[in-house]
Amino acid sequence: MTREVDVAILGAGSAGLFAMSMVKRETDNFVLINGGELGTTCARVGCMPSKVLIQVAEDFHRKSIFDREGIDGGEALTLDVPASMEHVQDLRDVFVDRTLGATDNLDEAHLIDGYARFISNDTVEVNGEQIRAKSIIIATGSTPIVPAAWQSFADDIITTDEFFELEDLPASMAVIGLGSIGLEIGQSLHRMGVSVTAVDQLNNIAKLDDDKVNELAVATIGKEFPLWLGEAASLEKTADGIQVTAGENKAVVEKVLASLGRKPNLENLNLEATDIVLDERGIPVYDPLTMKVGDLPIYIAGDVNVDRPLLHEAGHEGRVAGYNAVHSDTARFKRKVLMAITFCDPNIATVGAQLDELNSDEIAIGEIQFAPVGRALIIGKNRGLLRLYVKKSDGLLLGASMCCVKAEHLAHLITWSIENEMTVFDMLKMPFYHPVIEEALQAALYNVLGQLDIKHDMVELRRL
Repeated sequence: MTREVDVAILGAGSAGLFAMSMVKRETDNFVLINGGELGTTCARVGCMPSKVLIQVAEDFHRKSIFDREGIDGGEALTLDVPASMEHVQDLRDVFVDRTLGATDNLDEAHLIDGYARFISNDTVEVNGEQIRAKSIIIATGSTPIVPAAWQSFADDIITTDEFFELEDLPASMAVIGLGSIGLEIGQSLHRMGVSVTAVDQLNNIAKLDDDKVNELAVATIGKEFPLWLGEAASLEKTADGIQVTAGENKAVVEKVLASLGRKPNLENLNLEATDIVLDERGIPVYDPLTMKVGDLPIYIAGDVNVDRPLLHEAGHEGRVAGYNAVHSDTARFKRKVLMAITFCDPNIATVGAQLDELNSDEIAIGEIQFAPVGRALIIGKNRGLLRLYVKKSDGLLLGASMCCVKAEHLAHLITWSIENEMTVFDMLKMPFYHPVIEEALQAALYNVLGQLDIKHDMVELRRL
């Protein structure tokens, strides 16, 4: 016998939970199907435990400038690494428990522990039961990538899904892949006393495409620990550990952190039983404004579509998918301005349109070095660069790239400004307190004024 429901949601991660929140507004006849442990990627192995680790490392590293502030005794401070890792895990568990609140009140009729596979466009099978749904939402998340050639080193390779289970840290580690999570964990490990070698086959880190910002980021972070860029890494087992080779660089380490990105959890869904069309990457073709897959009663949201693997984007996509899954008229929803933040020190952030998307003849670039920014100098973090991308013809803010202290906050201010279609002139009429990091944004806005085709008198004043 086949069970009939209005909506079947595959996956109880961030996207699935946000989708469920929309579905529950319209119907109680739904099912949430999840294989494995409950708790989102963000809370369990991603953005939340990594930020705890970063804070521990940042607090301990702060002692390196105590002497310049007249604070004695910093060199005597020590770090109890097992206790620090226990702290990371304790807070991780708090964050996971909070996400579990969304499913705590679901009974067995609404929450199924198991892995679903498609039988047809409107039917899935889980634990031997067939469930036919008017709409199906694929929100099955992603899994860390480990190259097949590295499988023989399994005991010595740690993925980002496994890292936060460690009770202690190795004496040395290679971090391979310098996207956000690789940079964040790599720098934290170094600051906690691990000998770190960081490798990426690209010449840029944190997906930066602005060469000037990338150059500063590489130079600044590279002063702490070696960054091997531009060559792919290979591994070899030796008597002393794992030898990592990238071009002419070689190092022997105890463990390797594989931070090579994540692959969508699609391979066990039996998509071939449906009419879903896949793109050249093997991802279902879908409309990012509706999250609908072709003309099918199927929606896809979150990391599984490998478009914007960020929690707030998973939330947006889940809400859109959930809304459309329970409404007959498919609605299109505007995407939020793209924002990405890497919480290394200094922060790296990109906002809105980036240089590779823009016509260089049509934009002006306003920039500010952080050396003279008073607030940054006070806190001992005045090495940084902010670059704004502005439309020459009217001063409209289009995007930004930065490597600087408190970029997590600057990125939000700039994103909100782009979202509200503000010009440089609109922004300069906003109040800027003194002394604050935000004054760097004000300086970058002033820097671009002379490059614009349009001129405004008294840009700081608003006439009544």
